[in-house]
Amino acid sequence: MSQDATDRHKRVLAALVREYIASGEPVASSVLVTAAGLGVSSATVRSILSRLEEEGYVQQPHTSAGRIPTDRGYRFYVDLLLESRRPLRATSAVEARLRRESPHRLLHSLLPQVSHMLSHAARSIGFAVRPAHEAAVFDRVEFVPLGAMRVLVVIVASGGHVIQKVIDTGEALDGNDLRQAASYLNAEFSGLPLHRAREAVLERIDEERLLYDALRARAMRLASSTFEDLPDDRTMYVEGTSALLDDASGLTVQTLQVLLQMIDEKEKLLQLLNGYIDGPGLTVVIGAEHLDPSLRPFSLVLSTYDDGSGIGTVGVIGPTRMRYSRAIAAVDGAALAVSRVLRDPN
Repeated sequence: MSQDATDRHKRVLAALVREYIASGEPVASSVLVTAAGLGVSSATVRSILSRLEEEGYVQQPHTSAGRIPTDRGYRFYVDLLLESRRPLRATSAVEARLRRESPHRLLHSLLPQVSHMLSHAARSIGFAVRPAHEAAVFDRVEFVPLGAMRVLVVIVASGGHVIQKVIDTGEALDGNDLRQAASYLNAEFSGLPLHRAREAVLERIDEERLLYDALRARAMRLASSTFEDLPDDRTMYVEGTSALLDDASGLTVQTLQVLLQMIDEKEKLLQLLNGYIDGPGLTVVIGAEHLDPSLRPFSLVLSTYDDGSGIGTVGVIGPTRMRYSRAIAAVDGAALAVSRVLRDPN
């Protein structure tokens, strides 16, 4: 395929995604003749659409209907937006508003403002998450035998926060075994945020499964049960669930309920966000790219901010047919503005 033909395909696909996002209706070739601005016939556009359909970028919901983008089509469009991103012009306005409405530059007053601004700008669900260093820090664990294979776990975290849970060890352990295991875990993981201690245990088990002696193997088995299902206590501010209910973009009530339940629980959503963030900057997750299949009707745009001692997250969640250009600009600008406000409070 020539470079000209490739460019035509890209322009037709980008125009189709824009038109579908705007209208929510399958896009006909006759519309794209004008929208793509190529100066070619409707027959040529139909041929291009057939090729794009073969390649998995678009689909035809009904035989007589126009085309709609697939998740792969959305991905192409989003990557195009990310490549052509310009320096943020709106950041200074967002920063000025945050400084004005949160004069003390405190996270608990700043982040609710951010989630509200994102929801309004992107017309989706907006969220803001405190940095991990704000979470409870693991101090020590104690194991109390309750029976042959049952143990009471007492986790003490920063600020005197205490969590208790009962676990089944799957093996008989005496008091000495439990004391040795607790001493090992306290030495290895004390000082880590609780959610990070859980991740560190799982990483250690995966990396060094065959390297443990009997004591360490027992301690790691206990650690896995100890840190499993602990609440992630980082605060998450969410705004705008009504925006999805008002403009569901073809989403079923059942699909919306899954997302709303996840937002209500927050812990599962926080774990999901952790899985997407592999470094600073912007991340866009579209439909089938989600780790959780129940979220495939949705897209997620998120970015990290730095308060000088830790990394937090801001972003939006909406249907795959979201206005990506608006969402990306809003999230990008908010993350930069929050970083500036928190790192330079004057």
